[in-house]
Amino acid sequence: MRSRFFSLPFAFSLALASHAAGAPAPENTEAEVAAALAAPERAAADRERDARDRPAKTLGLLGLTRGMRVLDAFTGGGYYAEIAARVVGPSGSVRAHSNRAYLSFAGKDLERRLAARPMANLQRLDREIEALGLDGEIDAALLVLAYHDAYWKPKEGEWTVTRDPMMGALFRALRPGGRLLVIDHAAAAGSGSAPAQELHRIDEAFARADFERAGFRFVASSDALRNPADDRSKSVFEDAIRGKTDRFVHVFEKPRAE
Repeated sequence: MRSRFFSLPFAFSLALASHAAGAPAPENTEAEVAAALAAPERAAADRERDARDRPAKTLGLLGLTRGMRVLDAFTGGGYYAEIAARVVGPSGSVRAHSNRAYLSFAGKDLERRLAARPMANLQRLDREIEALGLDGEIDAALLVLAYHDAYWKPKEGEWTVTRDPMMGALFRALRPGGRLLVIDHAAAAGSGSAPAQELHRIDEAFARADFERAGFRFVASSDALRNPADDRSKSVFEDAIRGKTDRFVHVFEKPRAE
């Protein structure tokens, strides 16, 4: 699969001087996210999902505020992208990114979301990660339940979610001081990336070191999505644990220029 397979029209730019390089580190904005979750037009299914995914607790760590530019990498059905768009408001922007592989299993869900609740500041961005662009344009980014896919390899067919292009694209997209939220299914401690293949999980200590090797600075973590009842031995798609996995939450920052 080639990175240039398509590039849908994407035209909206915003001058956001308040988020230029060198701006102060963002504060926790859980209250702002909670206010966005209360929007009456949100779908009932999303409200039900809130109880499981606790977005105020996780997105709040990014310091999202009005006017920010956000990237939701490998957005899936766009659940987090829609919430972020409500937080940053009309003066901000959210790119809901997908590549061909992700569109093949979640593209219809994303289309239905955008058709049901169109938002001028929420735009889809369909392209392979190595062709992401956006260099220095993003104030905050999300990578939710997608990082482990950089270490998953199909038995046959093409798959273009790989570690180096993903890390490089995310790092370049963020402005200095911009934050990246990583959420993923936790694997057994010390297991590295191996569980990504069969269990679709990844060791959180490995994940932290991996992002640090890519140049990110670790900022914070949260236990908001922990589930001690998950022994981390099952595939995340097994009925017994699906939607209830033990998940780690890490926040990284692109270092500021000295």
